[in-house]
Amino acid sequence: MSERRARPASKNPMKSVWRRALTPPPPPGPPMPEPAPGPAASEYSDVVSVVQAALYRDGVRVSAPATLAETYRELRDQPSGMAWIGLARPTEAELLSLAAEFDLHPLAVEDAMEAHQRPKLERYGDTLFVVLRAARYLDAPEEVDFGELHVFVGPDFVITVRHGAAPDLSAVRRRMEETPELLKLGPEAVLYAILDAVVDGYEPVVAGVQIDIDEIETEVFRGDPEVSRRIYELSREMVEFQRATRPLVGMLHGLMAGFSKYGTDEELQRYLRDVADHVTHTSERVDGFRQALTEILTVNATLVTQQQNAEMRALAEAGFEQNEEIKKISSWAAILFAPTLVGTIYGMNFRHMPELHWVLGYPFAIALMGIVCTSLYVIFKRRDWL
Repeated sequence: MSERRARPASKNPMKSVWRRALTPPPPPGPPMPEPAPGPAASEYSDVVSVVQAALYRDGVRVSAPATLAETYRELRDQPSGMAWIGLARPTEAELLSLAAEFDLHPLAVEDAMEAHQRPKLERYGDTLFVVLRAARYLDAPEEVDFGELHVFVGPDFVITVRHGAAPDLSAVRRRMEETPELLKLGPEAVLYAILDAVVDGYEPVVAGVQIDIDEIETEVFRGDPEVSRRIYELSREMVEFQRATRPLVGMLHGLMAGFSKYGTDEELQRYLRDVADHVTHTSERVDGFRQALTEILTVNATLVTQQQNAEMRALAEAGFEQNEEIKKISSWAAILFAPTLVGTIYGMNFRHMPELHWVLGYPFAIALMGIVCTSLYVIFKRRDWL
C-alpha cells in the first residue's frame, strides 16, 4: 500500500477513492476485434488504434463515440464538455487527424509517432505534452518490462498514445469515472490520475527488484557461476528504470511551479505534490539499487578472484608434491640402477674378462655396489630428494 493511502479520514469524497490500495494490473488478455464502448471497455488493443473515446460533462460520461470523427463532432456540439481519447500504437493518419482537430504541435506529434522518447514535459501554447515511461515486473522471467505513454492535455481534451502494455489506463478511466468530483476538475485531473497510476506501477517493480537483489546476494556467496550474467542484466534494467523515474522528479516540480500561473485547483495541487514525493522516493530507491548492484558485482569479482587464486594455489601445491614424489622415485631408481649395472657387467660370463678368476672379485663387486648406493643415497639426502 502506498503511503498516501494512509491519511486520516476526510469528508472530501475525492480523497476517499485515492486511498484504496492499488493492485498490479492483470496481464492483458487476447486482443478483441472491436472494443465495446462504456466504462468497462479495455484500454488495450493491438487490432484497432482507437481503444476508447468518451465525452464528459461535469465529471460524468455523456457519450462514447466509436470513431474519431464522431468524437470531433460531439465535442463541437458540447462546448463545455471534455474529450478523453485513448489510442494504442496509432497510425500516422490518425495522429495527423488529431493534430488538425486539436491544433497539436508538429514536434509533439512527431515524438508520438516515433516513440522511444525520454520522459519529458513540454508546453505548446495551451497544450501540455507529457512523455512517461511505465514499468511492470514480470514474475516468470524475473525481468522488468517498460512501456511508453504520450499524453496530450488541452483545455477540453486528453489524448493518450500508448506504446507497450503498461500502464493499465482502463483502470485509470474507471477510477476517474467513479470519482466525478475529481474528474470534473478537467484535463489536469486526468493527467494527475495517469501520473499517479504510472508512479504506483513502479511499486511492484521496486519490490520485485529488491527480491532479485536479495537472491543475487545469496547466489554470489554460494558461488553460482551464472550470477555475473544476472547482475549485468539487472543492472541494465536499473539503468532503464532510472531513466524512467529520474526525469519525473523535475517534470512534477515543473508542474508544481505552474500551479499559480495556470490556476490549478488547490486539492489537485496536493495530489500532485503527493505524487512528486513518491516519485522522489522511487528514484532514490532505484539509485540505491544501482549502487547495490555495483557493490555486489565488485564483491563477486573479488570472490571469483579469491576462488581462482585458491585453485591456482592448490594446483601449485599439487605440482610441488608431484615434483617431490618424482624426485624420490628418481633417486631410488638411480640408487637401484648402480648395483644393477655392476651386476649386469659381471654377469656377462665372457671367458676373457678382468678379475674373472680373482679370488676377491665377488666381495669387491658387492662392496662396489654398496659404496655406490651409499654415496648416491647421501648425495640425494643432502639435496632433500629423499
